[in-house]
Amino acid sequence: MSRPAAGRRWSSWKAASCRASLPCASSGGRRPVARRPIIAGNWKMNLDHLEAIQLVQRLVYHLEPRDYEAAEIVVVPPFTALRSIQTLIQGDRLDIGLAAQQCSDEESGALTGEISPRMLARLDVGYVLCGHSERRALFGEADELVNRKVRAVLAHDMVPILCVGESAEQRDAGEAEAVVTGQVLACLDEVSAGQAATMVIAYEPVWAIGTGRTATSGDANAMCATVRSVVAGRYDQSVADRLRVQYGGSVKPGNAAALLRQPEIDGALVGGASLDADDFAVICRYHRTG
Repeated sequence: MSRPAAGRRWSSWKAASCRASLPCASSGGRRPVARRPIIAGNWKMNLDHLEAIQLVQRLVYHLEPRDYEAAEIVVVPPFTALRSIQTLIQGDRLDIGLAAQQCSDEESGALTGEISPRMLARLDVGYVLCGHSERRALFGEADELVNRKVRAVLAHDMVPILCVGESAEQRDAGEAEAVVTGQVLACLDEVSAGQAATMVIAYEPVWAIGTGRTATSGDANAMCATVRSVVAGRYDQSVADRLRVQYGGSVKPGNAAALLRQPEIDGALVGGASLDADDFAVICRYHRTG
């Protein structure tokens, strides 16, 4: 496999990610701020470190400089592969961001099995998922704990990807907006306006994760708009305009372009499709279609 052309140097990656949302002229009222989309592939508990390296190598083989310009591309490997992927990114100067799937809210201590945000920051991790629906459902992580994790991640100059979303029962009961509003507000407690503006919030309806069901592009856009409206009410419109809001929930090559072209959707949190380099590359190249 030939070595892919280098994108931005790794040393500039974090600075570039901090510039992901910069003021610009309004465009027909659709996007008052130029928010660079962020497409993150969450591998969950899959792939050892060797398989992880191979996946990233295959992914970048299929991407061109224009794809990195169109969106920020991030991989979210399991903890055991973080160092291997970080070394690959640095060594080959890949224009790929690195995220962790979760972290502790504590700095250190007798917490067997936990990983602190400081440990992740030392590995040049740029993003950390906070409040993913699987952590909430399977490990009992409530909004209060998610909020502490968000603040711990911010304290170490990393960007939280805060996950929020309603269950099928809540949606069917007409409670989707209320549930998501409550999650956003609770998880942003004691987070400053400046910090909130740098964050990513992923709207991931629980009923669409790994089920094959996907919210329509219109419904997904409406819920992402709700998230932005809540943030505007909590802080002000300028913070909401800078915040990036992803959609997550059975994002696939066949629906990515329709979702990512919605004005309130600033990228995708991709699950199963990100485990296939070809499929994930198609999603990252969504801007080429249509």
